Amino acid sequence: MGFDLNRHWLDPSPWAHPTLHGVKQLIIQMYNDPKTSLEFYIDIHAHSTMMNGFMYGNIFEDEERFQRQAVFPKLLCQNAEDFSYSSTSFNRDAVKAGTGRRFLGGLLDHTSYCYTLEVSFYSYIIGGTTAAVPYTEEAFQSCSLTLALADMKLGRNVARTFLDYYRLNPMVEKVAIPMPRLRKGKPPSYKHSLLRGPASNHPNGKGDKKSSVNHKDPSNSF
Repeated sequence: MGFDLNRHWLDPSPWAHPTLHGVKQLIIQMYNDPKTSLEFYIDIHAHSTMMNGFMYGNIFEDEERFQRQAVFPKLLCQNAEDFSYSSTSFNRDAVKAGTGRRFLGGLLDHTSYCYTLEVSFYSYIIGGTTAAVPYTEEAFQSCSLTLALADMKLGRNVARTFLDYYRLNPMVEKVAIPMPRLRKGKPPSYKHSLLRGPASNHPNGKGDKKSSVNHKDPSNSF
């Protein structure tokens, strides 16, 4: 049909966007299931102009939640040489309101984190160098030959980062780290009728979102 599916999360059509409609309903069903803990949503895309891998995240009025969401991309940067933390940014641009990251970031509660993971169509630059290393099928297939090249497997390194994240989880709540680039815009106005009401007061419960009237821009620490 020629649709950009990642712009139709607000109101996907079961006829024009059947896969997106089905995924959205499944996520809402999981979110409303008290037995399910939905903690991460990562949408994976290829980028046609920028190099390396990097992430987009959301902006929240709750400063603590805003800072906690930077933990995962920071850990990923430590695990993957081809992932750029400096290119990672957090925004709420109006043009991105229909993306999965933006929609689910407004739907899910403060225990969930939503990202877009972008990976260059072409190449990456390892820190401390200026030479671009092309992503090629031959290089990927030869990754098993050496440990250094194996570390370029971004998918595997995302899995390793989940392992690190949950190993560090007791400390994550207390960590405050420098934030990547920040682009501000108008907050999303959408609500979803299937949002659950207030939950328990357990720290991992799916209660109402926190709010903070004195939101600071952590990007000033860079």
